[in-house]
Amino acid sequence: MTDYQTIIDTIGAQCRQSKDRGKVANYIPELAKVSDSKFGIHLVDSNKNNYYTGHSDEAFSIQSISKVLSLALAFTLVDNAILNRVDVEPSGDPFNHLSLLEFENGIPRNPLINAGAIVVADILVTELQDPKRDFLQFVRDLTNDQTIDFDKKVARSEKKTGFKNYAAANLLKSYGNLKNDVETVLDFYFHQCSIAMDCAQLTKAFFIFMNRGVCQRNKTYLTLGQVKRINAIMLTCGFYDEAGEFAFEVGLPGKSGVGGGIVALLPGKYCVAVWSPGLNAKGNSKLGMEALEKLTTESHQSIF
Repeated sequence: MTDYQTIIDTIGAQCRQSKDRGKVANYIPELAKVSDSKFGIHLVDSNKNNYYTGHSDEAFSIQSISKVLSLALAFTLVDNAILNRVDVEPSGDPFNHLSLLEFENGIPRNPLINAGAIVVADILVTELQDPKRDFLQFVRDLTNDQTIDFDKKVARSEKKTGFKNYAAANLLKSYGNLKNDVETVLDFYFHQCSIAMDCAQLTKAFFIFMNRGVCQRNKTYLTLGQVKRINAIMLTCGFYDEAGEFAFEVGLPGKSGVGGGIVALLPGKYCVAVWSPGLNAKGNSKLGMEALEKLTTESHQSIF
């Protein structure tokens, strides 16, 4: 049996001593206020045993990690019809670049770059009676935690500075790949990204992707085919133009966010979330990437 707690304690001790912690995102003013000294990691295994260290119970803005959850909800509503409006290829570009979107006639490369996630948001705005309320309830149900909420300050901060997201949404609209009003879709999108969760809550939310679509309360949310597709998209597209590096170094499906969070999973084995706000040059948590590489190396467990 793998001694996850000892491995995590060792990783935590090493990461807390690191002097090169990356740089906290500053283009969203609210995120710039978070200290780069924070570090937490939480792992839950297939038997629902929990292992953790550091600031694993401190909530942070999950940002682009939310794109996987919105994609999962969209799959439950329209299934593979999503693929008529967004592709599943790695972009090879940063998360907010627009050049490919115009070159490929308004079809985003994948649902985990901003343009693709905005299309998914448009689907949810169309399909849900009260999109923000219903999406938040979906996340709360996945985690069995009704305390999870939007961080309204972060949402407002994103709206004030989200010029490239407005550009992407309007470009999508010009190609007919945004059905609803730009302001309505982006209001939902900014709130979606602003959800605050801690590492423990993230592992509960992503448990379904590790556990064949079944949450910790044994409720089925996704089919096996849907889980396969979402995990494949996370592996190939979950880290923007560093997805190949993450697959090479860590070897797990996962998703990062510019709030410094990363969540990853080994199907049938465990789900793990790590938080360290300092980012590397690609926009992924610097210590988070290092911690997960150490985890798969020390545990000798990855998908490869």
